[in-house]
Amino acid sequence: MKALVMEAVGKPMVVKDFPQPECPPDAAIVRVQACGICRSDWHMWMGDWSWIGFSSHLPTVLGHEFAGVIEEVGKDVKKLKRGDRVVAPLSQACGTCEDCTSGHSNLCFGGSSAGGFGQFARLGYADYNTVKLSEAIDFVAGASMGCRYVTAYHAIMDQARVKADESVVIYGCGGVGLSAAQIAASAGARVIAVDLDDRKLELARRAGATDVVNAKTTDPVAAVKELTHGGAHVSVDALGIAATCQNAMLSLRKLGRHVQIGLTTQKEKGQVALPIDLIVLAELQIMGSSSIPTWRYPAMLEMVERGKLAPKQLVTNTIALDQAFDVIDQMSRFENVGISVIDRF
Repeated sequence: MKALVMEAVGKPMVVKDFPQPECPPDAAIVRVQACGICRSDWHMWMGDWSWIGFSSHLPTVLGHEFAGVIEEVGKDVKKLKRGDRVVAPLSQACGTCEDCTSGHSNLCFGGSSAGGFGQFARLGYADYNTVKLSEAIDFVAGASMGCRYVTAYHAIMDQARVKADESVVIYGCGGVGLSAAQIAASAGARVIAVDLDDRKLELARRAGATDVVNAKTTDPVAAVKELTHGGAHVSVDALGIAATCQNAMLSLRKLGRHVQIGLTTQKEKGQVALPIDLIVLAELQIMGSSSIPTWRYPAMLEMVERGKLAPKQLVTNTIALDQAFDVIDQMSRFENVGISVIDRF
């Protein structure tokens, strides 16, 4: 099959012939129709996250935000058939561990598999990881939800439990930050978006942000506190660097909730200093948000079908597979605006 192949950490990826994934008895093969390009792909290409146990067996095909049509099913698969339209859950969980059986499949990576940067990808433990895509949602929209959008949905709706009368400040207006802005706005919250790039802030406005702050020219913490008369109810770090994490927490009011979505880079290696005294004295809460449990997909997809959520509005570029590495490379310089989706293989 044709695929964008990662052969070495930090070296240019190339489009070439690559073996089509095999189909074990409990798996399915998806003919990929669209695949989003995520900053997580950039992290894996850069060799990040070894400090939390992630590594790639090279050569490999990245790409975890894919949607497509079932091409082949293993003999033990009962819930899928050839021709079904699906979106791959970010966490392709095993279905049997304690995390999965307690409803937290997003914390299980026992069956995780990628491969969306190729014409075919494997869906592991297919019966457990079945997320069917209705005809009302096209493949580009499905792929745009693959990682950033579902993670933001879980962060805003499940972890922070944002309410309509609350203010939410989001640091970082990449794909996941824009997704969080749209979802929080759909919940009726007042959204404040913070970034260094006016182009991204304009997209945040279109996604539903009431206010935007350019941290290159304005002290973002002071601006947020002034806009909210004391601080936001909820803060989101959608980037994962020390400055955004710390500023997000400093932007909270008393009893505020901070949601950490962004994962760190080689510079932080998972370690960021936190304002401990403020956390204690203001009784701040800190929570992480990783992916989304598979059982939560239907509620999110129903909101998309009803027009309450519009992930495809965040897609700024659809490209061919041979253009994909350029998008990943641009992430090193934070040049990307919005979400790019591969729809031509």
